[in-house]
Amino acid sequence: MARQEREKESRTSEDSGLKEKLVALNRVAKVTKGGRTFSFAAVVVVGDGKGTIGQGLGKAREVSEAISKAVKDAEKNTIKVPILNGTIPHEAHGKSDAGRVLIKPAAHGTGVIAGGAMRAVLEAVGVHDVLAKSQGSANPHNVVKATIAALASLRSPSDVARQRGISMDKLFNG
Repeated sequence: MARQEREKESRTSEDSGLKEKLVALNRVAKVTKGGRTFSFAAVVVVGDGKGTIGQGLGKAREVSEAISKAVKDAEKNTIKVPILNGTIPHEAHGKSDAGRVLIKPAAHGTGVIAGGAMRAVLEAVGVHDVLAKSQGSANPHNVVKATIAALASLRSPSDVARQRGISMDKLFNG
């Protein structure tokens, strides 16, 4: 099963141009009088590497079907994230159930300092330099949702300047 995960881990959707990444695959057993019935739950992240990200959950009796359902769900739930010089514009916190995350911008060349599910989300969205910490639950589904919530809360510098009624030069130069 590990080989199947690696093969499916980074596939490109032909029509939308989004790359998909398998974050977690869970096998669930239901005990019936005829024995155990296995099904699979897949958590998938899709992104174009240029600021678009989405996450989805798919459940089915076969691994490939669960993954394809998750990809369809993820493509429906995409958001746009502001990326500034390969990093994020400012620090952000995200929360989903017991999953809490903190992401901070980093200097060029730092790389993605994040683990597990957070790394998959940040790489899929196209962030190259970031410091990230998962502070709550390690459940991949909650961590992915919390990371996307943090990314959704980011504001681009142009939005901030427009809301304050000042120019971009004044925003950056004080």
